[in-house]
Amino acid sequence: MRVDEREGMREVYAASASRLMAQVYAMTGDFLEAQDVVQEAFARALAAPGWLRRVDNPEAWLRTVALNLARSRHRRRLVFDRLARTGLLHPAGAHEPSLSPDHVALVRALQRLPVAIRKALVLHHIADLPVKEVAEIEGCSVDAIKTRLARGRRALAVALDDELPPDPPERVVLASNKGIICA
Repeated sequence: MRVDEREGMREVYAASASRLMAQVYAMTGDFLEAQDVVQEAFARALAAPGWLRRVDNPEAWLRTVALNLARSRHRRRLVFDRLARTGLLHPAGAHEPSLSPDHVALVRALQRLPVAIRKALVLHHIADLPVKEVAEIEGCSVDAIKTRLARGRRALAVALDDELPPDPPERVVLASNKGIICA
């Protein structure tokens, strides 16, 4: 690997690794798994000399690799879980990352959504991609993505309203011609 490629990889890592981990975490609900598959995606990129010159959008390529790895691991886990239910194996307990309660509630609520809606929400709101680009990635129309986003936001609002403690009441400030009234 040449020096300029190594520098390019460092720049891509610095610019996108944390975003990719957040996106994969939102899709999988498992922070350690997200870290692992993003790391593996970067390792695969390093193992392919010249890959940086061949792709138009390195972060999109890495996201695709990381999500494909997560899907493959999920499928393997399903097979393992079926085997574990036979009683021949004893699976290890789930590992929860130490994150804020709001973050955990959001990921839990995202996990309850259908995959297509969850992916649209993650790509648009967490990956900060425009609706048009999300539609291209998903291979559907912009209107379909807007519908998924609206349905997803409604479902999250209901789910998070049930899980999060109520916000403290805000002070309402009303202006009148005699001064300011606080309620």
